[in-house]
Amino acid sequence: MELGLHIADFTFPGGPPALAGDLSRIAAAAEDAGFAKLSVMDHLWQIEPVGPVDTDMLEAYTALGYLAAVTEKVDLLAWVTAAVYRAPGLLAKAVTTLDVLSGGRAYLGIGAAWNEDESVGMGLDFPPTAERFERLEETLQICLQMWSEDEGPYEGKHYQLGRTMNVPQPLRTPHPPILIGGGGEKKTLRLVAQYAQACNLFGGPDVAHKLEVLKGHCDTLGTDYDAIEKTVMMRIDPGVDGENVDTVLGQLEEMSKLGVSHVHTGLANLASITPLDIVGEKVIPVIADW
Repeated sequence: MELGLHIADFTFPGGPPALAGDLSRIAAAAEDAGFAKLSVMDHLWQIEPVGPVDTDMLEAYTALGYLAAVTEKVDLLAWVTAAVYRAPGLLAKAVTTLDVLSGGRAYLGIGAAWNEDESVGMGLDFPPTAERFERLEETLQICLQMWSEDEGPYEGKHYQLGRTMNVPQPLRTPHPPILIGGGGEKKTLRLVAQYAQACNLFGGPDVAHKLEVLKGHCDTLGTDYDAIEKTVMMRIDPGVDGENVDTVLGQLEEMSKLGVSHVHTGLANLASITPLDIVGEKVIPVIADW
């Protein structure tokens, strides 16, 4: 099993003037501790319960570009990109750029988007749920076409591209892995089975059931369920001095027994680096053997 670090809160003691340095220190500490993935949210306003809506938030792909420059090993992604926030061709180009400049460490984490208040406030498109999922699927198709040898046009219900040329191509082959976030049983998990290399569920009692639903979609579509990376987003708390490590290991072991190979987590008090040190010293060495 692997752990990944999700940075959702950019409100640190030094404020915006110190934010670049804080992010650099956190990213380096996470990499040194053995975290496999590093992510940021694709939000423009802060979300509950992380913090008040008017606290610091960075644009995802700009932040990931910065993180690419200050890391060497961790995979980088938005957890997860709101499909309707960017034109699909531009998104494919952004992920390609991240992959090239990071030396082949980009993922495309993506979902259908949910934050209507943020979208309306920032003047972004936020169509009804059914249309957002249609646009998500077309975005997946466009990204895969742009990451292939096919430079032809794309004609969809919502998007039309005259030429899907993408130069340079990503370094990662056959393309940056696609992670689709969400546990919707009819649409989201079907899209995972059809297009993705990774799923993401929220930790809880329904993980086993959601994975069974995903397997059913894979069986129906003829895709390889075992080849899909099973990831879970869940909060872990090692404690101030590591006093909760046994509890954390128990939680992670439960996920591992279900077939989850990556747990993605946020940690409190990241600016102090201490939680990363504790996890790196007492958790990651154990779960690396699972």
